[in-house]
Amino acid sequence: MYRLRILHPNTASRLRLLPVMHGLAGILFLFDAIGIYKGPQPNWLLVGFFMAVGFLSLAFPFVVKRTRKFSETNSVARLIQAFICLSGSLYFLGHQQPITGLLMFVTGLGMAYIGWMEYKLFQPSYVKMDNTGISLPTTFSEKRIGWNELNNVILRNDLFTMDFKSNKIIQLEIVDEPGQEEREKMNGFFRERLG
Repeated sequence: MYRLRILHPNTASRLRLLPVMHGLAGILFLFDAIGIYKGPQPNWLLVGFFMAVGFLSLAFPFVVKRTRKFSETNSVARLIQAFICLSGSLYFLGHQQPITGLLMFVTGLGMAYIGWMEYKLFQPSYVKMDNTGISLPTTFSEKRIGWNELNNVILRNDLFTMDFKSNKIIQLEIVDEPGQEEREKMNGFFRERLG
């Protein structure tokens, strides 16, 4: 019946972790460069490659804040990091370093998963309200909340607030704020469903 475009509930925590995750990938690549350098016959091309990718990964969160297509740029960076980890695991496995190769493989799968989750979080999300309840987006699906679980629901300015009977409050930031008339209609609908 009604729907509001919101900032995904997990976006704020994911944005705080974004520099950390890119930094950890950069440190891993720098350690890979050291591991290749310390080998009996170092491959200088790969040492330089892993050094460059490591420093780029460390600098990425600070540079990407200036771009307009943040989510797309971040997704591409995650894919590149995952590909480098997965293909780097083949190098280490081929040079009789199974622990490093396995670590790179697991890290590559983790990077791909994190990239997919971040891609999903940065997609437009909607909270939907109808006669039976409210649907909230989660990481993998939607969470359904019945009107009987709520004390109050209100849309004020750019915040959508749900007050639960269990003394829990959820506030969601609205991306596309509705006009005054639409907001009053929605608040009237909420009062009607809760009354």
